[in-house]
Amino acid sequence: MRVVLFGAVVALLAPLAGARPSFAADELVWTAPRTVALLQAIRSAGDHGLDPDWYGVASLEKVAAAGNAQALSDAFVAYAGDLSTGRVSANRVDSDIDIQQRKVTRAELLKAAGEAPDFATYLTSLAPRGDYPALQKTLAELRRQRASTGYTPLPGGELLKPGMIDARVPVLRTRLGELGLAVPAAGAAAELYDEPLAAVVKTYQETKGLTVDGVIGVNTTRSLNTSLDDRIEQVIANLERRRWLAEDLGSRYVLVNAGDYSMVFVDGGQRVFESLVIVGTPKNPTPEIQSVMHGFQTNPYWTVPQSIAGEEYLPMLRRDPNALAAGGFKIFSSWSSNESELDPATVDWSGIHPKAFPYRIRQEPGPSNALGYIFFGFANKYGIYMHDTASRGLFTEGSRNFSHGCIRLRNPLDFAEKVFKGRPGFDKGRVQQVIASGQQAHYGFPEPVTLHVTYRTVTVGGDGTAVFRDDVYGRDKRVVQAMAKPRS
Repeated sequence: MRVVLFGAVVALLAPLAGARPSFAADELVWTAPRTVALLQAIRSAGDHGLDPDWYGVASLEKVAAAGNAQALSDAFVAYAGDLSTGRVSANRVDSDIDIQQRKVTRAELLKAAGEAPDFATYLTSLAPRGDYPALQKTLAELRRQRASTGYTPLPGGELLKPGMIDARVPVLRTRLGELGLAVPAAGAAAELYDEPLAAVVKTYQETKGLTVDGVIGVNTTRSLNTSLDDRIEQVIANLERRRWLAEDLGSRYVLVNAGDYSMVFVDGGQRVFESLVIVGTPKNPTPEIQSVMHGFQTNPYWTVPQSIAGEEYLPMLRRDPNALAAGGFKIFSSWSSNESELDPATVDWSGIHPKAFPYRIRQEPGPSNALGYIFFGFANKYGIYMHDTASRGLFTEGSRNFSHGCIRLRNPLDFAEKVFKGRPGFDKGRVQQVIASGQQAHYGFPEPVTLHVTYRTVTVGGDGTAVFRDDVYGRDKRVVQAMAKPRS
């Protein structure tokens, strides 16, 4: 029935096929080639993680046959807008997203479509480039696997370490095989967690941003039990997230990916610096933002946010009023400019409500300062920043979700050196001397550096291999749920 009806649509519109494409304020001449191209594109919307039903694909052929150009234009605008700038408004999906999403108007889409020499090519061009096509291939491959691959969840339990004998080991072998990994054959003792199998687990852990130790704990079990449907949802969310961003991020910018704990500095279109980063915990997630960095400061103070003071430090002060002193903290009477330092032993901490912590807690510069020795500030409504850290050992962990939302950089001075590119105003040795002396000094960048903080839990390498990180913030699921909601 569909083939016959589609042929009827083409026949009805054939007289228009040779007409010169035109554009009106809110109208588009729907020639046969345009109609064919639109229907084909919408039927293939699933290749982009979009649902053809969102655009009324079932009724479009009848709409076209009836000559309803307005309905065809409506379907085109909805599909083209979703494909080019995203299905949903990013900042409404999650309170921890505050970005400048790409935007396009109905008039702009209709005008561009009317002027396009080849409408089918124009529709194809609406999708982002970069790694977007590779994500599409990943989505197609996962869907293919879903039709033929089993799912055997690994039971929970105590820590499973190499050398142990456990009934979960045969299940572990099966599950790793389902995930496409080359699993060595079991030895004489089928329930022995031997070293060859542990090596496969370590490989898996490395690709998922887990601690690479071969130990099967809560995090590794949860990751192994992520179904193909869940991975498909992740890819769909990451396709959508890519559609939110500008095609060109500029020639000079920092891109922090909280999804895989990475940072890259691009200058002149070249990747000139890369680093591991530590980001926020699931309770205090690092937001997706865009901002600008203008410089850095040495030996910063850390002013403890009221929420952290009330939730984390107040219980410590109740147990011991001097508990914070060893960490270099001082407590002040208020948040005003003329506050005075308090003796914590004189305060009745039992009478302070965690949600209304009235005092300001400040950590002095030094080796234990939470910001480390270098601080990069930038405007944002969340009060986060990028900085050094006193806990450098945490960079060896696979999942680096340890901060209160700030971005901890592994080698901040090396990054600053790349930003200055040997120009006056920065000498690494001199800055190290300033840090060692305890001085607080400000250094302005020669040029501002744009900052993009994103949350990409699926990335594709140069060889086309997709790398999945677990959705520790649950943000991918919220994106997919928002995409499925009817337009308001």
